[in-house]
Amino acid sequence: MNAMARHYRTGTVYERGGVWWLAYFVRGRRVRESSGFTVKADAENLLRQRVGDVAAGRRVGPEKATIGDLCALVLEDYQLRKLRDYKHTEWRYLAHVKPALGNLPAGRFGPAQIKVYIAHRRAEGASDTTINREMSIIRRGFTLGAQQDPPLVFRQPSMPKLEEDNARQGFLEQEQYEKLLEEMPGSLKAMLVVGYHTGARKGELRKVRWEQVDFEGAVIRLSVAQTKGKKARTLPIYGDMERWLKHQRETCPDGCPWVFHGRLNRPVDSHLNGWTDARKRAGLDDLLFHDLRRSAVRNMTRAGIPDTIAMSISGHKTRAVFDRYNIVSEADVQSAAGKLEQYAEKRKIERAAPLQRVK
Repeated sequence: MNAMARHYRTGTVYERGGVWWLAYFVRGRRVRESSGFTVKADAENLLRQRVGDVAAGRRVGPEKATIGDLCALVLEDYQLRKLRDYKHTEWRYLAHVKPALGNLPAGRFGPAQIKVYIAHRRAEGASDTTINREMSIIRRGFTLGAQQDPPLVFRQPSMPKLEEDNARQGFLEQEQYEKLLEEMPGSLKAMLVVGYHTGARKGELRKVRWEQVDFEGAVIRLSVAQTKGKKARTLPIYGDMERWLKHQRETCPDGCPWVFHGRLNRPVDSHLNGWTDARKRAGLDDLLFHDLRRSAVRNMTRAGIPDTIAMSISGHKTRAVFDRYNIVSEADVQSAAGKLEQYAEKRKIERAAPLQRVK
């Protein structure tokens, strides 16, 4: 086979301006396309894919879609499926992904662009967890783009997932909880109590209506539409909860259906106005409302509640996440040390007893 025939069948790559370009033939017509890669091996892999598509009769050519076009498919998909994270995902895209990559042609998106974006976001102080969430929008965009008819993209670049270390260690001991309750504004006290006792999420509690609170049965019933896991749950009413829930009902404006209400008969604001100042006065500067969830999980485990029951109350669907929330504190370790010391002393006494009888 002569050189021209090989060139026709396999195409070639060449470098221009630090970027590798592809040259191949589609129905006898020479096509030139920027691979977007600065590494020759990556460009050669893309070239083999292009040549394979030509041989299979699939549509081939430079990708005209931009990263913004692909991300638009993701947001459209979120709206169509009524996913709860739509607003947050839209914000992530508009605030960070769009300014940096929105106008970039999808065909030029590769390892070099990924590295630059990661470095850029880290320089802005973003955690690797946050960067992973942003990159997942782009990854999903390439998947949806390839599924279009005709496809918007013909390849899906490898996008490494950064290692995450996002297991927070925040939780409340009983005395910290009592101090925080003293400092919390009246509008948030009942919500703090219920969150600490049940581990329910802030978004779930904000949607609770009075008809869902059963004082006689001592439970709060969450509907499918309210829970993140889209599964109905039942929260127990125990401890301080009944007293504070009844106080909340006494202070509820006439006609307001929300248990944890704010102004104008609406649910309490998602920012929990007054929370930040209260936690600072209590000496808990970094405490998040979500830390109440970790505290509840640990308290249920300490109380001897079976994990399956505790998970049904907290709403954890996977054991891995539940275990991550079941944090062991220094007090837990010290308690374990005390028990081990008692056991060791008991064993010493048991071993010494036969020797004393021999003497």
